[in-house]
Amino acid sequence: MGKEINTKVETKEPILVIRSAKYLVSNPDVNGCPKPDKPEYAFIGRSNVGKSSLINMVTGSAKLAKTSGTPGKTQLINHFLINNEFYFVDLPGYGFAKVSIKQRASWEKMISNYLQQRTNLVTVFVLIDSRHEPQDIDLAFLRKLGEWQVPFNVIFTKADKSTQKDVSKNSRMFIDAMKLEWEFIPRSFVTSAIKNLGKRQLLEFIGEMNEEAKEALADRKE
Repeated sequence: MGKEINTKVETKEPILVIRSAKYLVSNPDVNGCPKPDKPEYAFIGRSNVGKSSLINMVTGSAKLAKTSGTPGKTQLINHFLINNEFYFVDLPGYGFAKVSIKQRASWEKMISNYLQQRTNLVTVFVLIDSRHEPQDIDLAFLRKLGEWQVPFNVIFTKADKSTQKDVSKNSRMFIDAMKLEWEFIPRSFVTSAIKNLGKRQLLEFIGEMNEEAKEALADRKE
């Protein structure tokens, strides 16, 4: 009698499965944000780096966050409720958006207040365009996060827009530039909203942090 062969292929499910994702509210000021009783993950980067597309890719909802080819389209603190358990936040981009000096200063103050005052913020995902070599504006923003003691991780976007060799080279150069200033280098991810690249890794990472964050918030309530 022949040996029975198990043809079932085991697949590892991501720690986090997003079952629901909905737009909640937009605010021009951190004081108007939802009650900080759930873990929160913010996404920020230079204008037109692909924040909204990435959020849509990770949540599996193509129209959740509004995308635009026009830099500076996101102008408010945008909250999305995920699984009725935690928040994703789409923040205004920094950099070359064609707005007035007054408007840019207003955005910077709004972002600064949000990042420093939001007590349930687990981490900030800083998006970096993988098509380019390290940009001073991105490194300066990370420096500012360090001064504010805001935890962050790095996401390299638009990996489908360049060759794998160029994406690897540019992301490595950026990490090397960080090593000149940082003792600890946070997790980084290479993504493509078009090809769903990096989605699984991000979901697993967020899932791990989410469990710890929910426990910390529960302890804070006691």
